Amino acid sequence: MSHPAVELDGIWKRFPGVIANAGASLTVRPGTVHAVLGGNGAGKTTLMNCLAGVYLPDEGTVRIDGEEVRFSSPADALSAGIGMVHQEFRLVPVFTVAENVVLGAAPSVLDMAEINQKVAALADRFGFEAEPTRPIWQLSMGERQRVEILKALWRDAKVLILDEPTAVLTPQEAVELGSVLRQMVSEGRSVIFISHKLDEVTSFCDEATVLRDGKTVASSVAIADVDAGQLAELMVGSVSVQQVAPRDATPGDVVLAVDNLTVVDSRGITAVDDISLSVHSGEIVGIAGVAGNGQRQLTDTIAGLDVAQAGTVTISGTDVTALTTRHRVDAGLAYVPEDRLGVGLAPKLPITHNAVMRGYRTMRRGPMLSWDRARAYATGLIEKFDVKIGRMEAPMASLSGGNLQRLLLGRELSDDPRVLVASQPTRGLDVAGVAAIQNLLLEQRDAGAGVLMVSEDLDELLALADRIVVMSEGRIAGEFDPKQVSRTEIGEAMMGAQ
Repeated sequence: MSHPAVELDGIWKRFPGVIANAGASLTVRPGTVHAVLGGNGAGKTTLMNCLAGVYLPDEGTVRIDGEEVRFSSPADALSAGIGMVHQEFRLVPVFTVAENVVLGAAPSVLDMAEINQKVAALADRFGFEAEPTRPIWQLSMGERQRVEILKALWRDAKVLILDEPTAVLTPQEAVELGSVLRQMVSEGRSVIFISHKLDEVTSFCDEATVLRDGKTVASSVAIADVDAGQLAELMVGSVSVQQVAPRDATPGDVVLAVDNLTVVDSRGITAVDDISLSVHSGEIVGIAGVAGNGQRQLTDTIAGLDVAQAGTVTISGTDVTALTTRHRVDAGLAYVPEDRLGVGLAPKLPITHNAVMRGYRTMRRGPMLSWDRARAYATGLIEKFDVKIGRMEAPMASLSGGNLQRLLLGRELSDDPRVLVASQPTRGLDVAGVAAIQNLLLEQRDAGAGVLMVSEDLDELLALADRIVVMSEGRIAGEFDPKQVSRTEIGEAMMGAQ
């Protein structure tokens, strides 16, 4: 009788003021794809970090193929065949794609020409687009995610942990990844699949374990015996997840206009190629596209973080093309970038500092910031948008993904902007978190704001957007009415099909 590929038994992990895992358990059979489900803050990533050698459990036992192990580092776990693709990327920005893929798993003397060739072949084998010689800092978030997946594939792990691996893939690419997972398990490997997309779990996975409040509430549930609704109920318990039913839009005046916009990226390549689009008050315009097709440069240029080589950006009738980010905020723009920890929020600064970054000018006492006003403002923001925190002085990075996004979006909405540009606003959030953020976007639209939303989740765009614009290779590949278009039509436009 074969042993389980992985056994985690009675795992406890405590941090100051927080119990992340409270006796959690997990059993993964060889040759299976096993889902780990739970809300943000349920302890999924912490439990997987205990398996991957990032954390040492305070109590409990870890067994691999029936043998008890005790990893003191990720290197120990890798040596035992455990690889993890983290949701927050673990890449060296100044290194190339190939250098990151082989880092820590290559000879001390490298033949980079050979390494580049092998990495390109690996990417091609699994259907990933990758340029081995490009530095990481030039890549979009979606492209970086693919490098993380390649890192794990390069190491040929026996147990592969994937944390939200499809967050930046098109529906077609997600299906292809599912085929890759089936190929892995057919070779005897085991895959642990963390995802909030329950349709993927029911499509890709064999079994599921559900965590809530650090505890295991359902073990090795056979996916064939449940549906997505039952899994969602296990994840959120008795909490009701309500989503506002979108009503028909009543668009008003144009509040955001992008005319013949061209943006050249850091490599000197045209990332946005002569794009024109508009957003009216009272509507949500969705931007669909495979990661790396100019979406990030488009939104960063609208926000003033990138410079346009040609064309104009107009907000509420004001040409802001040559103006600073502060002038764009004053014109009525709010921006939620895809990189919430790094661009949107300062991870090492306290929660209070992050909460007041947009409105600090109203909290001054003479030339100085009034900390009493700042704390009162931050407290009000946290209460209004239901952000779960420990201490106001805690670093921003201590919050879960859902709470980070609630605070970021709440901060940007605090002064009723005329235009909201939101990039990947629900990426990596649980069922309740996704519903909460989507409700906020709909409330803004219904209050008369114009919303430009970039998302690689096609289902989300079809549910929320009043118009969908597809970007491919830096250009607009089509505009669609969500009520009259099929997923296939949009997917073909995303892939550049004519």
